[in-house]
Amino acid sequence: MLEVSGLSFAYGKHRALSDVALTVARGETVAILGANGAGKTTLLKAIVGLLRPMPGARRSLDGRSLDGLEPREIVEAGVALVPEGRGLFGELTVRENLALGAYARRARATEAQSLERVLALFPRLRERFGQQVRTMSGGEQQMVAVGRALMAAPDILLLDEPSLGLAPIMCAELFAALARIRDAGVGILLVEQNARQSLKIADRGYLIESGRIVGSGTGAALKEDPAVQRAYLGAGEVHVVAPMPELPPSQH
Repeated sequence: MLEVSGLSFAYGKHRALSDVALTVARGETVAILGANGAGKTTLLKAIVGLLRPMPGARRSLDGRSLDGLEPREIVEAGVALVPEGRGLFGELTVRENLALGAYARRARATEAQSLERVLALFPRLRERFGQQVRTMSGGEQQMVAVGRALMAAPDILLLDEPSLGLAPIMCAELFAALARIRDAGVGILLVEQNARQSLKIADRGYLIESGRIVGSGTGAALKEDPAVQRAYLGAGEVHVVAPMPELPPSQH
């Protein structure tokens, strides 16, 4: 289980995150909902060590502390990030980008098996295996980005706006793949602009506002909550004052 507590971060004098706490169990999907600028991307980057949290933060995976580790060491521990914008090497082929994902020591022994799982998850990548990534559609590139992260054999997968800019049919294909990844026992922490779609597959969710967690609940409960509907699933805005009681993570 990924456990985060007391996580704060500031850009200069601007406090972007304040005492964030959350958990993600293996085999469950957890969604983070919030407006633009609420701190969602900063949160993911701080978890994986791309940003250094302020003193007092605690991050651990299955009881092993991640505090003070470099990003590559956090990948080795079992946490991988699919960043917003994908971060792919456009001049390299699908095969080469996926191979880079297996650079971690933990992934090398099972590289062949991981590759077959990725290609089974995204059959289109098998068809495009030798193609330069820059010549592919946005949806296909997102498949490569998710596949590359899976090649690191993570226990917990973090995704930042994976459906951004994708056509509806590609979004549906992507979310179906995320459900299969979850069912295979990988924990997913999902930041996603498409709140309606993310809550469909989320076991639980957190609401973040101005860098603070202001509510949480099951995906089903959040989807039906009038305040969440007004803020994220329809017109209008709302400020959640009292957090909903946090439910324990699902056990799979």
